[in-house]
Amino acid sequence: METMTLLMQGFAVALTPESLMFAIIGAILGTLIGALPGLGPSNGVAILIPLAFSLGLSPASSLILLTSVYAGAMYGGRISSILLNIPGDEPAMMTCLDGYPMALKGKAAEALAISAIASFMGSLIATIGLVILAPILAKFALRFGPAEYFALFVLAFATLGGVTGKNQFKTIMAAAIGLMIATVGIDLSTGVQRYTFNTLELYEGVDFIIAIVGLFAISELFFFLERHAGDGMKQVALNKLKLKASDIIAVLPASIRGGLLGFVAGVLPGAGASLGSFISYSLEKKLSDKGEFGKGDPRGVAAPESGNNGAASGALVPMLTLGVPGSGTTAVLLAMLISLNISPGPMLFQQNADLVWGVIAAMFIGNLVLLLLNIPMIGIFVKLLSIPPKYLMPVVILIASVGIYAVSHSAIDLYFMVGFGVMGYVLRKVDIPLVPVILGMLLGPEMEKNLRHALVLSDGDWGVLLSSGLSIGLWVVSILGLLLPIIIGPIIRARMSKSKRNKES
Repeated sequence: METMTLLMQGFAVALTPESLMFAIIGAILGTLIGALPGLGPSNGVAILIPLAFSLGLSPASSLILLTSVYAGAMYGGRISSILLNIPGDEPAMMTCLDGYPMALKGKAAEALAISAIASFMGSLIATIGLVILAPILAKFALRFGPAEYFALFVLAFATLGGVTGKNQFKTIMAAAIGLMIATVGIDLSTGVQRYTFNTLELYEGVDFIIAIVGLFAISELFFFLERHAGDGMKQVALNKLKLKASDIIAVLPASIRGGLLGFVAGVLPGAGASLGSFISYSLEKKLSDKGEFGKGDPRGVAAPESGNNGAASGALVPMLTLGVPGSGTTAVLLAMLISLNISPGPMLFQQNADLVWGVIAAMFIGNLVLLLLNIPMIGIFVKLLSIPPKYLMPVVILIASVGIYAVSHSAIDLYFMVGFGVMGYVLRKVDIPLVPVILGMLLGPEMEKNLRHALVLSDGDWGVLLSSGLSIGLWVVSILGLLLPIIIGPIIRARMSKSKRNKES
């Protein structure tokens, strides 16, 4: 009853005209961004963070806008997957397996409609799970002391590679780079300058927002120009929608199962939407009594779309309750919260209850808005794919640059942004992921603070890090998080490659 009361209070915040306006704007922008191959939700949120700051939005409005962009981008990723056979982002890869064959059969509109309905189901299931699980986890997290929090941060880094991670060593290297950048500035405990090179702008450290926009948006500009500098992309023609009620009923079980599996995958730090999409598709393929998967089976569209959207909402659980992002996009949202002087974690539900429950309520509204927008307006979103990237991407970067400058009014920040963009481009060229870099920057200061606090309380005894059953459990899970991707990852990637080869053949 207490949770329901708080949720109703959240709806009172989310249903204000201002909140509704930002939810609708975020849903539309997110869908447009998600439809563009390669951009994805992380870039979409990163690009719009400076804009939210420059407009002077309240914390609630900023988070409602950005979470709506997040949800919209997860919806939009399916458009290029189905029409172009090019995933809008990594989680949408599994949608290509049956979505594009459906489009080739003249059922592109049906595939897009089914994916929109499945996305809605997955997000709805996961948001309900968030309402139920988040307060319970937040109360449990109140038992954490400095040693337990340090072990939790280690767990976050240990599981960064995820079950589908390509190279665990490169993931750890990226996290180390982020932790190194986090040490730049004046040490608050001793007052000593660290790696500032007597540069005044570095005394307060490196701004996460500048780093995020540079690493994601600017580096993406380089890749976009490299890959698609010419004309727009050719796509399958969009037919007139002929979806029956029986078609929707047929994919509902797959959508429900996908949403549940996706939510579980999203709650696990480091697993994320890619795993949710993969296991949802794999389960439906095994449950199928026909050999139509990979040839245009609607369930092969519904399952991964429900799974990746369920995982997207599930990833908010560890971010809000523990301050540990469950995905790349929630790492960007974490940076936004920290920049607003709001500390994610168990106290968030007590100190900022109106904010967190308002955002959760806005997710229910945003998902409904996305469903209502995506089916009738799909033709408009599709036309975006025909715009040549050489015209589109400079506009995106202009918005990001103006937003960064509007926040600080410092040209040096723009140089830093470009520098991080070059750094992101180089790291991506050698297959070093960017999310661990951001996570290292975000969690590094808190990780260092909790380690020092634990050692001060124990008079320098390192055994304090293993002084409770909870901390020992977290260390065990951390070790498993490092080893499982090495063991299971190659198996999953081999199956994904096999599915892709079967589809192509």
